[in-house]
Amino acid sequence: MSNRLKFEDSPYLQQHKDNPVDWYPWCDEAFKKAKDENKAIFISIGYSSCHWCHVMEEKVFENEECAEILNNHFISIKVDREERPDIDKHYQEVYMLLNRRSGGWPTSIFCTPDNKPIFAGTYIAPHSREGSIEGMGFVELTKLIASKISSYDEQLLKNADEIESFLNHKEHPKEATVLKEDFVKNFMLQVKNNYETTYGGFSVAPKFPHASTLGTLLVIDKLYDDKAAKAMLLHTLKSMKKGGIYDLVDGGFCRYSVDVEWKVPHFEKMLYDNALLCELYTNAYLTYGDESFLQTAKEIADFWHNHMSEDELFYSASDADSEGEEGTYFTYAYDEVYKVLADNGYENIEDILKKLSVSKNGNFEGKNIIRFESDEAIDGFEDIKFLLRGLRTSREYPFIDKKIQTSWSGMMIKALFNLAKVDKSYKKRAIKSLDALLKTMYIDGKLYHTTLIHKTPKVEAFLEDYAYLSQALIEAFNSTGDELYLIRAQHFANLALEKFYDKGTWRFSVGEFETKAEISDNTYTSSVAIMVDVLLSLSTLLEDEKYSHFAFKTFEYNSYELGRRPVIYPYMLREMLRYIKGDRVVKSNQKNLEQNALQLASLEYPFIQKKASDDENYMVCGAKSCFGATQNLNEINDIIKKSF
Repeated sequence: MSNRLKFEDSPYLQQHKDNPVDWYPWCDEAFKKAKDENKAIFISIGYSSCHWCHVMEEKVFENEECAEILNNHFISIKVDREERPDIDKHYQEVYMLLNRRSGGWPTSIFCTPDNKPIFAGTYIAPHSREGSIEGMGFVELTKLIASKISSYDEQLLKNADEIESFLNHKEHPKEATVLKEDFVKNFMLQVKNNYETTYGGFSVAPKFPHASTLGTLLVIDKLYDDKAAKAMLLHTLKSMKKGGIYDLVDGGFCRYSVDVEWKVPHFEKMLYDNALLCELYTNAYLTYGDESFLQTAKEIADFWHNHMSEDELFYSASDADSEGEEGTYFTYAYDEVYKVLADNGYENIEDILKKLSVSKNGNFEGKNIIRFESDEAIDGFEDIKFLLRGLRTSREYPFIDKKIQTSWSGMMIKALFNLAKVDKSYKKRAIKSLDALLKTMYIDGKLYHTTLIHKTPKVEAFLEDYAYLSQALIEAFNSTGDELYLIRAQHFANLALEKFYDKGTWRFSVGEFETKAEISDNTYTSSVAIMVDVLLSLSTLLEDEKYSHFAFKTFEYNSYELGRRPVIYPYMLREMLRYIKGDRVVKSNQKNLEQNALQLASLEYPFIQKKASDDENYMVCGAKSCFGATQNLNEINDIIKKSF
């Protein structure tokens, strides 16, 4: 028999509708019931493509013993972190406070009947294991908490009050410091310290792409001709695209790899990773001219368009699991690859298989993940890829989360406009997707965060939605010259300032859950850093200093931390450099700007804006003055250099 989650739109909540647990969605009714009946509250937070969320569902939430304890002694609440990032953000802070380390998903929070946190965990096994350092199992833990709540345990309730007071304590920076280009030196020292020299990246295992850090290395190389920044960036980009974390067959990046080599991924694919990496690989191509980077960027964009979109709107994620196991869709048996190559007339098959990392023993649980042995694709791989795709057609495709998210969609739309600088066919896609997103998520003057495809949105927008949508609109203006996009970007930026900004600080959410927006780049780039990017762009394009003032106040408020630990804030560091050095605006007639989009995007200076004028030549300007004009595109780099 289904529980209350059957009435919810969220694909993640729908996955739990047939659990024996008497789940509630996040609602007033659940909290009132907990208080009225003096029952502890259990809050479980996850998302649809999360592998360990599925494991906890199978082991705990479908376990009759666990369900009985929860139903008798707890009010159980399910939250989709992608639908309600404000709730998730609050409870990640709870986890950090109670465990002194960052959490993850599934997030398991236990609270008193009046919703004061007392325990925070991630995946909790059903039973304690003797000698295990993992702590209590779910059965033992829930029995203990239920007992203490029913007996009004004095110490437990006192601890809950103390935790609540810590959560309500607002810290402010100790001091402000002068913004300096020297912050880059500290950033480079910290990045080098984290850098994994053999395969690239900034950890051993698990290994995440860290697109924001890589993008900042690219900016530093462009500004200062920094050989170390360039080496770390290029080595990492080349290692990742060899396959494993990158799906060489269908295209698209998985969320992270579980090994040091980028070979064995956690197979879920997220829109935000793919959007940010599509933009990064395009920018790397524009900077270094490596055609394989452009190929990777196009494959990412094409994968999401062909497999993960509908009515010009982007789905949010696909799962790691299919047919009950992780990676089933993506991996290959040695014999099936050998046979399909033999059946299609290939010779030297053993040599081809070796180059594709396919062996009899396999590289993942007896099966094979396709990965190039060298940095370069093997000859004729396009034809081989077609055959490998054919082997996948008979398999069950992983579950697709068909939520549309404003922030993540904004990231991909921006990436498409960026890609259109090289290949104009992507501009049409970008425009169609942007128009579809606005039509779907901006209704009666109100912006929304998420909705299931073909459903009416209910959750109002957070700071990240305003930030990433505004950034996409500015990119649309730069690409098309259509001032309506710029006017809309200004409109959403003004609303964001009104709703979320206060004296240099930004809130991520307001209303039921007021949460602070962080400047650190975590799962993806900080919405504050993106908002600063938007404000600096508006200041330049509209010639309105009030926007750069709001950006400066944000830098100033966070300057001490930015100078001390810039490695945590790579995008904010990038924007600080932009603020110090200033944008350069290339002005010419719209025809010139559009026809020469590729050359303008390949300029050496990283902070370029474009504005249409009546000029036949190219004028290069700063905030207060212009530095020179030329009819020769190749002279623009020299004019910019001489402007400093």
